[in-house]
Amino acid sequence: MRRIISAFIAGILVTGLSGCKFAGDVLGYDEKPVIYLYPEKETSVTVKISFDGELTCTYPAYDDGWEVTAHPDGTLRIDGKEYTCLFWEGKPDTEYDFSEGFVVAGEETAEFLQEKLEYLGLTPREQNEFIIYWLPRMEENAYNLISFQQETYTDSARLEVVPEPDTVLRVFMAWKPLDQWIDVPEQQLTPTERKGFTLVEWGGSCCS
Repeated sequence: MRRIISAFIAGILVTGLSGCKFAGDVLGYDEKPVIYLYPEKETSVTVKISFDGELTCTYPAYDDGWEVTAHPDGTLRIDGKEYTCLFWEGKPDTEYDFSEGFVVAGEETAEFLQEKLEYLGLTPREQNEFIIYWLPRMEENAYNLISFQQETYTDSARLEVVPEPDTVLRVFMAWKPLDQWIDVPEQQLTPTERKGFTLVEWGGSCCS
């Protein structure tokens, strides 16, 4: 209950401070894609999004792109202010692919996500931030159908980054709550080895 209340309050704060449309309980949004930048040395980086849909929230404010000074530890600076990541959210014109995936009991969601996110290449901190965002809405369901989107997502939310990263790791989870178990072919995942200047993004969408 404490986690649910915290997530609700966080959503209110983001909405109130940024003027964003709060999509936390709206099905079909691309929720909280956050972008981390890890250059090998302090680097000026430009990040632009070409999204097949409507951007509903960005932080810091997205004005034809983000111009940031990125540090190796992931710290970002824009106009003298410090950030840990770049945040965006939107309403997509994309139908996500559930032909393969995983059916996971709600009570086993945290363990499942920790295992798969580590396998895909997220650091413990990135795993933690992913899980605490999604877990409150998933762990009380009987089951969840989870499919990590690949080209379906990356082709609809294209990133242009200058200078170009050596490694790009984009983890996007589409999921549906289920009342009962269904049989779905298991998705085969491919891990990413992080080398050099690394861009990491994670996000998700609850679909009905």
